[in-house]
Amino acid sequence: MSENISVPKRKKKTNSALSIVGITIVLLLMGVMGWFFITLKSVGNNLKEQVEIDVYLNVTNKDTIAQIQRYITSQPYAKNVEYIDKEKAKAIWNKDNKEDFDKILDYNPLPESINFYAKADYMNPDSLAKITNDLTLHFGTLLSNINYPTTLVNSINDKVNRLGLIFLAIAIGLGIIIVISIDNTIKLTMYSNRFLIKTMQMVGATRKFIANPMNLRAIVNGLISAIVAIIILIVLTHWAAYQFPELGDAQNPPLNYLLYACMIIFGVLISWVSTYRSVNKYLKSRLDDLY
Repeated sequence: MSENISVPKRKKKTNSALSIVGITIVLLLMGVMGWFFITLKSVGNNLKEQVEIDVYLNVTNKDTIAQIQRYITSQPYAKNVEYIDKEKAKAIWNKDNKEDFDKILDYNPLPESINFYAKADYMNPDSLAKITNDLTLHFGTLLSNINYPTTLVNSINDKVNRLGLIFLAIAIGLGIIIVISIDNTIKLTMYSNRFLIKTMQMVGATRKFIANPMNLRAIVNGLISAIVAIIILIVLTHWAAYQFPELGDAQNPPLNYLLYACMIIFGVLISWVSTYRSVNKYLKSRLDDLY
């Protein structure tokens, strides 16, 4: 009697382990793709926020300049606002051109300016045009010019948007493959239990009595798979950030936590749904259909 019981238990553990391994691999693939998407978005935002906007001044009064600087600093689009006087402008020019400005001219024609960087959400042609119009409306002739590299802004936005669309298409295709792969893994596991399910039904076990333990096991397996996949993903991403520091700078912890939560929910949900469908299928099947 003990041998007859031990074999199904051993078989059940083997099937459960295979199911966990299969789901873990697929969830890990999902996590890696999600992490690449988050990193791509962060890298794109970092690139956008490195584009400087120069507001050239047509005024020398320090109080007026301070007022303009305070206004720009208070706006939601601005970060790292800095006042550049003539001497600092000359020092920047000398650094960029590796020449002594004083050897070229005996006076300093460089204008004073307030320089800042716009946040990533505002680094697009429409938003930058609105920023320019807003500053012009508020300060008019106090400003001589508002300058930013339009071509560079357009190029960054085009490349980020293009990569985003390509990645989205890949993610959708991969998502379909992931769902099918997990579903097939669960179906394969449940297929080996089809006679057990039918036998329990034939001896009078209720649908609830048969399905509940299997559904619970599916939820546990999905949870274990997700946790293992998350641990492996964290190890891989930390290794990647160590090898490539620029990836570490592009990390976004809140979005990473959201990714981990999605992996857990997805792993548990697809495991439970696939098991539920498979159990119902075999409960509705005739015994002859199982062969």
